[in-house]
Amino acid sequence: VQLQASGGGLVQAGGSLRLSCAASGRTFSSYTMGWFRQAPGKEREFVAAIGWSGDSTDYADPGKGRFTISRDNAKNTVYLQMNSLKPEDTAVYYCARRRVMGRPSRSPTMYDYWGQGTQVTVSS
Repeated sequence: VQLQASGGGLVQAGGSLRLSCAASGRTFSSYTMGWFRQAPGKEREFVAAIGWSGDSTDYADPGKGRFTISRDNAKNTVYLQMNSLKPEDTAVYYCARRRVMGRPSRSPTMYDYWGQGTQVTVSS
């Protein structure tokens, strides 16, 4: 399984970005997918996750109401729409596949395959 994240960039505060994560393999639609982020000097933290069918989602508090996770199983792709971005959202964003089939999880240890990360920088 390979995950390729893209869509990061430099944006002003209040702006929007949509991250994409394209997955290889034929079992993408069977697994929960998650987004995490890591800022310099900080631990990797959970951002959002989505169940295999898309009907179950979970968001960390910082992104609630601003971020939306979605997926297109036909395209083997998961998305993270980020609106009203803040400077504190600046981080490298990673997509990941849950270790075993199951509901969304906030723990990084529950994810076994990770993308390479995409940098998001929000200027004030």
